[in-house]
Amino acid sequence: MSDRRATYVLDASVGVKWFKREAGSDAAHALSDRSIAGEIRLVAPTHFVHEVLSVVQRELGNSAIVEGWEHLQDSGITIVPLTDDVIREAARQCDLLGCSFYDSLAPACASLLDATFASADTRAHGGYPGVEIV
Repeated sequence: MSDRRATYVLDASVGVKWFKREAGSDAAHALSDRSIAGEIRLVAPTHFVHEVLSVVQRELGNSAIVEGWEHLQDSGITIVPLTDDVIREAARQCDLLGCSFYDSLAPACASLLDATFASADTRAHGGYPGVEIV
């Protein structure tokens, strides 16, 4: 049986809002809550974890890293590894969006999965068709 839940690919700028109170935090928490409730499926590229936990460390200290990791696990987020398809689509997104390779990975995953893309980075991702700015 296939998973028919709506899929959201998250840029790390959304995941950071789970740990840092700022504009868009409520919307970011709503996505996490919906995933935990089984309403939606969350997906992110592999560097999402590194970027989010680095912010957790900077904002909350070393002791918060494991708690941050546990929250990511509890959210049910699926991490997409770098594959040939992801790299090639990311290169295409660099051209389309005019962003860095690093910033192109989440939109590449969204494109490959035909998923909704959520980001808080309007500069890098504002041009992605249908992006949900958090």
